[in-house]
Amino acid sequence: MELAIVRSNHRSSPATSTPEMDRRIWRKLPIELLERILSMLPFKTFLYLRSTCKYFRSLIFSPLFLSKYANSLSPSPFSSFMLLSHPQSGNYLLYDTVVNTWRDINLPLIDSLTFTPLLCIASCLLCFSAVPDSSNSAFCLFNLLSRTTRLVKFPEYPFAFEYPTLITNSSGYHLFCLSSGSASSHLYAYVYDSRVRRWTRYDGFHRTLGDSYLQQGVLLNGSLYFVTREPFAVVNFDLHTGNWETSDVDLPEELTFVRLAAGNGKGEGAKTLFMFGGIGRNGISRSMKVWELDVNERRWMEMQSVPEMMCKKLGSVCYHNYEHIYCFWHQGMICVCCYTWPEVLYYKISRRTWHWMPKSPSLPDKWSCGFKWFSFVPELYAFV
Repeated sequence: MELAIVRSNHRSSPATSTPEMDRRIWRKLPIELLERILSMLPFKTFLYLRSTCKYFRSLIFSPLFLSKYANSLSPSPFSSFMLLSHPQSGNYLLYDTVVNTWRDINLPLIDSLTFTPLLCIASCLLCFSAVPDSSNSAFCLFNLLSRTTRLVKFPEYPFAFEYPTLITNSSGYHLFCLSSGSASSHLYAYVYDSRVRRWTRYDGFHRTLGDSYLQQGVLLNGSLYFVTREPFAVVNFDLHTGNWETSDVDLPEELTFVRLAAGNGKGEGAKTLFMFGGIGRNGISRSMKVWELDVNERRWMEMQSVPEMMCKKLGSVCYHNYEHIYCFWHQGMICVCCYTWPEVLYYKISRRTWHWMPKSPSLPDKWSCGFKWFSFVPELYAFV
């Protein structure tokens, strides 16, 4: 195998110069040893190297190499972000939740995706709703690491979809959505599997799911969880079997709205289901709380109430129209967002405290709605 050798343009002084390694030594190195050396490089340096030869570039798509790379780095080469999308802007705003500050970073998107609506994110994969000049007939998956795209054609036409949710793992990704497809009387669940590049259609749930078109499915133990409209019930869709199941655990009384999130609970590495919702009557929430599902005792345990002033603020910014509220998990936090407000209310699980994420200083004051937030935690195994 011929491997390109990259030379630095920097010239060292004779006193500090080091002898250049013979190319023949590099060429004779076992592949395993070479990959081990490459895995020790800073991630930015490795990305520069990918353009030197096809072999280096192929490593980005090698699960074995990426596992070596991830294990050799401490701390992780990436930070974690809250990403803000707005229909009036072609750029995305990033809040670094590790150092708690807004970052001036431009995502390296291709020009055709600049103003294309962003639907969902998983790892380094971004899913957009349609591609210009494609008659809105496809999803576009963009990999930020490799800067590659894949068009995923709609399974049927017309295809009005709901709850688009992207799930990644070390072997590929799944794209889930609900749609009536070409029929108007029956709702189906569609799952795209990147390994076989094929859609599979399953029967949808017999009740309407949720009251917020902004809420995505919540992944837990191979299933996506949703909440139905009133009377509220928690249901889940098994991604492997395509079966729907309704939870028989009773929900708290007097709920006005319900949102779900999944993340690490009390046990290390153990994921659990959380619920955020309002308590009140006649569609008005007097209070808002977080619950955690206790699987052993089969009940929802109340964790914390939102402080009164924060609760009033969230209710006022959404005008008590709770369909504008959506919720997701991000790095130990339950994030509560509103389509009509540029700030995020989040609950830090480890400290059991509530906080408002500061508004971006670069956000124009004239933007009064259209705020769509995503958890953006890049990982090395995202594929297209």
